Amino acid sequence: MADIAARLAFVDARLAYEIDVVAASRAVAAGSAVLVDTRRQESWDHGHIAGALHLPASALATGLDDLPRDRTLIVYGWGPGCNGATATARILLAAGLDTRELLGGYEYWVRNGFATESGGVIAHRTPDPLVTAEP
Repeated sequence: MADIAARLAFVDARLAYEIDVVAASRAVAAGSAVLVDTRRQESWDHGHIAGALHLPASALATGLDDLPRDRTLIVYGWGPGCNGATATARILLAAGLDTRELLGGYEYWVRNGFATESGGVIAHRTPDPLVTAEP
């Protein structure tokens, strides 16, 4: 039973910390959260979530004061194979900021057809039916 309780606690902690792209989109639309891109400048320039803030690792030392403290910060990196957002989230949480990590990162945001921005142009790709049930 102790093994099951430990696993349950782990799953509960993951659910409190991670957020999927659909829930994140809704939280941002409701004004309770803001997305924070943790990728390097070149990645940001290539494309990022529309409306996101940019906080690459190189700006962590000076960028914390610019983050809103009245909303949940949802950090993201490239995709499920990238843990840069996890490292940034640890720093933000240690600084007392309400932070969650976007499951699937930028890749799954794009694959779900949510708004992205590149070169000042906002776009929506056709949602990938393999990753979303959203219309």
